[in-house]
Amino acid sequence: MTTDGFTTCLWFDGQAEEAAHYYVSVFKNSGIGRVSRYTDAGPGPAGSVLAVEFTANGQRFLALNGGPQFTFDEAVSFQILCADQQEIDHYWTRLTEGGGEGGPCGWLKDKYGVSWQVVYGRLIDLMADPDPEKAARTTRAMLGMGKLDVAALERAYAGE
Repeated sequence: MTTDGFTTCLWFDGQAEEAAHYYVSVFKNSGIGRVSRYTDAGPGPAGSVLAVEFTANGQRFLALNGGPQFTFDEAVSFQILCADQQEIDHYWTRLTEGGGEGGPCGWLKDKYGVSWQVVYGRLIDLMADPDPEKAARTTRAMLGMGKLDVAALERAYAGE
């Protein structure tokens, strides 16, 4: 085991294994690692899943069945930088399926309540353009969107 890098721990209420398999199915370069189970020492039922180590899109995660005490909110989100509309559509569709919900400006919550930003990779550059009119047009366009529309963002940037 190495000590470099970070592992993000996601706290679930009994859905850790299900969630880990779900995220692995959504992202490339993903896989399930070690599954730890509660022992007789508890606090969960002996043999039930305590935690699942997994990798999603090359990032390390630990899905923990910690109980109902804590839930996800928008204060922490995961940003997915997408190359094109096809990639945006893929992640938006997969992450909102089964009870997830879309939000404004490329944000969404998946069926577990985890917040994601499905972002066009060029968006920050377009919005930070030294030409204030281009940046403002792009920002106004983005603010009116749920799922981001790459063609509309590019048209706004170009002034079309």
